[in-house]
Amino acid sequence: MRRLLAHLVRTEIGSVTIELALIAPVLIGVMIGIVDVSNAFSRQLAVEQGAHRAIEKIMQTTETDTVENTLKAEAVCQVNGTNADGTCKTSPITAANVTVTYRIDCLTGSTVSSSRTTTDSTAFDAMNCATGQKEADYIEVTVTDKYTPYFRTFFSAINADGTYHVSATAGMRTQ
Repeated sequence: MRRLLAHLVRTEIGSVTIELALIAPVLIGVMIGIVDVSNAFSRQLAVEQGAHRAIEKIMQTTETDTVENTLKAEAVCQVNGTNADGTCKTSPITAANVTVTYRIDCLTGSTVSSSRTTTDSTAFDAMNCATGQKEADYIEVTVTDKYTPYFRTFFSAINADGTYHVSATAGMRTQ
């Protein structure tokens, strides 16, 4: 019996299993972090792509709606994707997550002498530069979203509501 106990104490059989059991929780925690950060990054890319596609769409046409409504609808459709019948999905973002901003820069020579922004297209149409100044008009689309981590236990301290706030902005000069 003593020989058997001495043999069991000296043997290294099973030590790999014990080492794996000790390191496995650390590996799982790292993997959970990688999955959550990857999904958040994927959401960020989808939001950026939606903003850029909306600007590209407005360069082609505004169809029968206003510029602002076309931009919002296109951004929502690009971020959410489409159903099998080609209609836009209604979640996770809505038109309330999309902001369209208009900006006018008045230039004296090559220097911007004044810059005004608004989210109201009617107010933007009424803005003008002084006589002799060059006008530069810009339109900008900002898309915001929130990504909720799968494992809030590990990443709950990101924001007060436990989410990653994701946003993207795309713009272009119109005149």
